[in-house]
Amino acid sequence: MALATRDELLSIFVPIVVYWVYSGMYMMLESLQKYKFYSRKEEDEKNLVSRMTVIKAVLFHQTMLSVINLLAFKLQGGSDVGEPSSSFIDKIRQVVVAFAVLDTWSYFTHRYFHTNKWLYRHVHSQHHRLIVTYAFGGHYMHPIEGLSESLGSALSVILSGMSARTSMYFFSFALMKLVDDHCGMVLPGNPFHFFFTNNSEYHDIHHQLYGTKYNFSVYFTFWDRILGTYMLPSSVDNKAKGGSQERQAQEIKAD
Repeated sequence: MALATRDELLSIFVPIVVYWVYSGMYMMLESLQKYKFYSRKEEDEKNLVSRMTVIKAVLFHQTMLSVINLLAFKLQGGSDVGEPSSSFIDKIRQVVVAFAVLDTWSYFTHRYFHTNKWLYRHVHSQHHRLIVTYAFGGHYMHPIEGLSESLGSALSVILSGMSARTSMYFFSFALMKLVDDHCGMVLPGNPFHFFFTNNSEYHDIHHQLYGTKYNFSVYFTFWDRILGTYMLPSSVDNKAKGGSQERQAQEIKAD
């Protein structure tokens, strides 16, 4: 018996390729300073981790998730529940359910990683070493947080009933959104800013010291609005502030 079907393998590895290709596009546009929130100098001064360390951690995270997903498919026995026989309407319903599940999971786990002091200090603070975010930093996180993310992703697939093939498209889009939220830029005509108020401006606030108790949501904003953790991007001029109010001066930069 094969380790996984073709569609299952594609659902694991295509989103990762999309993540790096889309990140690479933003890396090539970094010279367009007028569209960036912060300069490279500010990034070097404020971030507590180097880009090379982030790349290594992201590759480890994605390798771990790939192994977990392969094992999950193996245990599942190569089931193709909901595979191509699903109608287009069914697929739309599955995607909507998956987004709702993943957004809800992400909001409450993300918020708990902040409110639990031990988890923040020893787990989630790793991601917040990136004060000035950039595209490929979205998957920079502690392995424990990575396991939590993996569980949320699995729940979104199980509860929505989507097939491996549909999940390939779903997670490719989800990772593009993750990259875009961390890109640290606002490009004219960006469709993510047209369709989502939860975007790079919205998430940039969360990475600043004044915004760590706000904007926990990943895709939408209704949980932030309902539970009082919503901060309007227009209420903060990050560019004018030069990204001030971040980490205290005595914090030591990580290699």
